[in-house]
Amino acid sequence: MKILFLIVILMGFSFSCKEKAQIEGVNLEVSFSEEKLTDNLITDMQFKWITTSEFQGMNQDYNVYVHFWHDNNLLFQADYVPEVPTSEWQPDQEYLFTQRIYIPTFIDEFDPDFKGEETLNLVVGLFSPYDRTGKSKQDILEKKLKVYPPPLDTPEVIYEDGWYPLEMDPDSHLQQWRWTAKEAACIIDNPRRDAMLVIRGGVNKEAVSDQKITFKINDQTLDEFVPESSTFEKSYNIKKEMLGENDEFYLTISVDKTFVPAKVFPDSQDERELGVQISFIYFR
Repeated sequence: MKILFLIVILMGFSFSCKEKAQIEGVNLEVSFSEEKLTDNLITDMQFKWITTSEFQGMNQDYNVYVHFWHDNNLLFQADYVPEVPTSEWQPDQEYLFTQRIYIPTFIDEFDPDFKGEETLNLVVGLFSPYDRTGKSKQDILEKKLKVYPPPLDTPEVIYEDGWYPLEMDPDSHLQQWRWTAKEAACIIDNPRRDAMLVIRGGVNKEAVSDQKITFKINDQTLDEFVPESSTFEKSYNIKKEMLGENDEFYLTISVDKTFVPAKVFPDSQDERELGVQISFIYFR
């Protein structure tokens, strides 16, 4: 998925920020492309690593852990490998990295104790990917972020025909998904404005190696592609004119080839006719 590099300085948050640098001469600033964070939100997150003249260098390459905690629960994480290895960092430099993150739905507006906002605790630090003891883990920054419910006009996505029930596997890359049949449709509220559509999913290349996927909005083809790997993520900027004049519009996902697991894999008893796995549809 193409990463957007338009970054807006974090404003409008009521937060406390505590730097916990254990590496002398290394500081970190984070910012988001949205001025107001909500749940069920895709936003671009920028990391600005700043080394001062006191920086003495690092003798190994670290990865970055990015953890978002809600109370005592790890809500999600967005770990990454620095584009410039940490062993190559030099004094008096800035190292930037931007990645798109998704803040999942977690706010319960019907909770009697809900006061209009929730707090996420962001913890960012460095760790060695080769360390199994956890001793290399070094918190660099801890920051409390206020998160609000989405705006009232956020479109709702309703899964209509052609979908199988939700499945989950926390150890898989997708973690949760719905299989489609040969064709599956969603009904989505028409916001009557431009919006972003993101679709994340997967295909079984052992069963169907060259499966073609088609996305349509109403009767217009949005995209046709054959995934290069077993998972994919597609992002589109949808113009309001494509959505039509009705209060709702249809998003249709179809494939040119399906498979029945029981007929392909000897150990399977799954007699369903399957198309593509869809783990995530975001329209906002």
